Amino acid sequence: MTEPVIITSLWLVNPQMNWDVDDIDLSDLDFWRRPWDEREAAFVTLRRERPIAFYDEPLIEGTSMVFPKGAGYYALTRHRDVATASRHPEVFLSGPGAVSQMDLPAEMVEYFSGMISTDNPKHARLRRIVSNAFNPRNVRAVEDSVERVADELLNRALSSGSGDFITDIAAPLPLEIICSMMGVPPSEYATVLKCSNVILSMGDPEFVPEGTDPVLAFLEAGATLTAIMEELGKYRLDNPIDDITSALINAEIDSEKLTQQELASFFVLLVTAGNETTRTALAHGLHALSEYPDQKARLVADFDALAKTATNEIVRWASPVIWMRRTLATDYTLSDSDLKAGDKVLLFYNSANRDEEVFADPYVFDVGRTPNDHYGFGAPGPHFCLGAHLARREITVMWRQLLTRTPNVHATGAPSQLASNFVNGIKHLPYSF
Repeated sequence: MTEPVIITSLWLVNPQMNWDVDDIDLSDLDFWRRPWDEREAAFVTLRRERPIAFYDEPLIEGTSMVFPKGAGYYALTRHRDVATASRHPEVFLSGPGAVSQMDLPAEMVEYFSGMISTDNPKHARLRRIVSNAFNPRNVRAVEDSVERVADELLNRALSSGSGDFITDIAAPLPLEIICSMMGVPPSEYATVLKCSNVILSMGDPEFVPEGTDPVLAFLEAGATLTAIMEELGKYRLDNPIDDITSALINAEIDSEKLTQQELASFFVLLVTAGNETTRTALAHGLHALSEYPDQKARLVADFDALAKTATNEIVRWASPVIWMRRTLATDYTLSDSDLKAGDKVLLFYNSANRDEEVFADPYVFDVGRTPNDHYGFGAPGPHFCLGAHLARREITVMWRQLLTRTPNVHATGAPSQLASNFVNGIKHLPYSF
């Protein structure tokens, strides 16, 4: 095993960038269009000066739909506060909505976020049924498919020698694995990718063209995904095969089964959250390894010894999902801040993953980092990502193949940031072998 490499340069934070804490507005989409170094510098200021900051809710522009103005939210930016909220689901509820800063109609919450926007006992029931479907035989089949899909994608990419890492590798890997796992036919892959891009785009004009109502586009994309899964689910009831959809739709735990709507909501969750986490981590991984060739050299020299720590560091570095929301069930004092029942808090995982109190040199990319108590898959608690194991495997397998077969792979240009306050996405990243 090679010796650890100490890096002194900073990639994400410009030490010359100083924010006045009153100038930071996490509800302003223009803030999220800023370069990563400026955004990260703002979170340094928040953790130091105002770790539980209050913000008005953002306004949705360009839509004909009317949403009532909410009471605002508190931003939790420190690792320990995010952990506390996650470990007390009886106080910090997910049911009112986990993926929206605004209060949306209950049917819309269930439609798009399903299981992650539920509390016990419903959450425990759904998680129990879903976990049962991922039995050892099904899990082995999914894990075997990761190797196959990664190999096929790399073969196709190598034939051209260069391209867009997102469209060639990062996006299709998790998408094809999830669709194959659920039994979605290849003819629908492009539709699933397009719809997931729209749902996660936060109105980015590349995916929701200017002049298009972003909320209607969001609803239409969700309806398309739901229709695909409802049709497949009905068919699998009478014609089951060895896929996860058959296991889910026919699973029965204590006389309880998933409804068609619950199955469809789970599919929407899979192809958005499950797809985006791996895609974003792979993209940031290539960018970071290109910026830090010494860290890449360590991985190439001893991948097996560093595979676990490198995968975790890539996920910490990427922090694919920026935040999740919770709503207070009762009054609660968190780090001397008195929160009231009904208050909303956003758990900023990206900030927790750079907390100077937890991570030594948090802006250093270190493939051998240990310990690494990152929240790239959420913080410990009942809502910790159910697909974390699969995502880690996808990232590990893809990087093993890339660095074994083509160790010279590198980014050849700057990444194109997704204009989103929810997903730390990269839309395009030119690369070459």
